[in-house]
Amino acid sequence: MRADRLVSLVLLLRRHGRLSATTLARELEVSTRTVLRDVEALSAAGVPVYAERGRHGGFALLPGFRTELTGLTPDEALALLIAGSRRGAQAFGLGSALASAMLKVVDALPESHRDAAAGAAERLLVEPETDLLSRRLVAEEVPDAVVAEVRRAVLAGHRLRIHYAAVDQTPKWRTVDPIGLVTVRDRGYLLATRSGADRTYRLSRILAAKELAEPAQRPERVDLDRAWQERSTRFRTGGDQVAVLVRVDPARREDLVGTALTVRSEEADADGRLRLEVTFQDSRHAEWALWQLSTNAEALAPQWLRDSLRDRAVAIATRYGVSS
Repeated sequence: MRADRLVSLVLLLRRHGRLSATTLARELEVSTRTVLRDVEALSAAGVPVYAERGRHGGFALLPGFRTELTGLTPDEALALLIAGSRRGAQAFGLGSALASAMLKVVDALPESHRDAAAGAAERLLVEPETDLLSRRLVAEEVPDAVVAEVRRAVLAGHRLRIHYAAVDQTPKWRTVDPIGLVTVRDRGYLLATRSGADRTYRLSRILAAKELAEPAQRPERVDLDRAWQERSTRFRTGGDQVAVLVRVDPARREDLVGTALTVRSEEADADGRLRLEVTFQDSRHAEWALWQLSTNAEALAPQWLRDSLRDRAVAIATRYGVSS
């Protein structure tokens, strides 16, 4: 990740002019010693960073410094940023050279897009190290219109509507908060959240997509590599999925089913309510989904979920002065 940090350092100096090592360290979330090493690496790569000593000193770029690289569209420049193999560059000792090349690509972007370039690159990950999938998998085709719409929502930080065909289920429209895109051995995945729970969607199963105007509920910064590793690990091990037996008012069935991962069984009780066995992503997701339905649903099992919902209701009642 050092190459990304070097580019961020140059962008900070271009935007703010002279900055102290302490300020740069705070902005980049590293030590001042790391900043000094990064400045040396930039100088070795030909980026004219110089130091000014004294009370108001710091690091700055030579006035008028700008790299020359013309003829690239914003999408082409972004493609080059993503294509740069960060692991390969570090393995072969080319980190500073990659930073210099990335800086030239960033400079090729329009003024309005330049500051967002590094953040955009964070949202796209190509070939992370993982053993989740077999190397014999063949490439999957995804319509250009779908990929373009998903990518726009990811980079703009907007919510996304997708018509998704999950395995053995009827395609449904879902509204998600996109986090990033990952390509693993010719298969693409959208990392997102829905109703507060982590979701991973295979791009080839997205039949249609529509970027929405409302902002996505997601962290401002993301370590996509780490997020992918965590999700793929949960996938391999079965994760922390939770099976819940629940009674629900038929009028709220779709609200429950719409946020669950799977519905294993369903039958009607004598009082007209439906008894379903559903699976949620994890315990937090299960509690959130049942709490949203209030008295229109009752978790019958597992007992820990009943206890958790009861304790939550008692805490709310106590806060508002209602006796048990």
